[in-house]
Amino acid sequence: MEPIELNLQSSIKLNGSKTLYFDPLEMPYKNDADYIFITHPHFDHFSLLSILELKKETTMIITPKDIVEELLSIGIKEEYILVVKPNEHYVLKNLEFDTIGAYNLHKKNHPKENGWVGYVVNFDEVIYYIMGDTDATPASKEVKCDVLFIPIGGTYTMDCIEASNLANIIKPRLAIPTHYGYVVGSYKDAEVFKKRLNKGIECKIFIK
Repeated sequence: MEPIELNLQSSIKLNGSKTLYFDPLEMPYKNDADYIFITHPHFDHFSLLSILELKKETTMIITPKDIVEELLSIGIKEEYILVVKPNEHYVLKNLEFDTIGAYNLHKKNHPKENGWVGYVVNFDEVIYYIMGDTDATPASKEVKCDVLFIPIGGTYTMDCIEASNLANIIKPRLAIPTHYGYVVGSYKDAEVFKKRLNKGIECKIFIK
């Protein structure tokens, strides 16, 4: 099984010593999640159905405050919900991560005051930055990571040009474009993003 899988939008699965999902949406698996991370409550990132399909009895769900009531309403116990806010460091039993604010700079789709997040996760000695829906914020430019999941679709997030500029600042070993081909953005945007990356940054485009 590949260590990284990407489905619709920003629906990500990391396979390793544990099984991690980020914003799962129509993933073809059942009841195998150790951790489920939600960046924000928009329909293309937060799916109750997907969470129900993937969760086990002991699955920990990490999320901003917006969706807690909905999680409780479907029977998820409070002890298995971790509410996070931006710019904090969290230590779980066998996983550490930081949150980075995810918001728009000049648009109203993702207001900073909502407290939505991206995640920088240290998992199996690899540092992953899952940005969520965001623009190139000052904090994002300071992140150091091995693998970067970055939105490129425009309209609601960075476009492919803005995203490639940010990726060249962050300098990951591997950059993976997200948030295109479903609501906005196209595979052409992903190709433009890839071509604009500096030498030394590998890019993987998932065909979804």
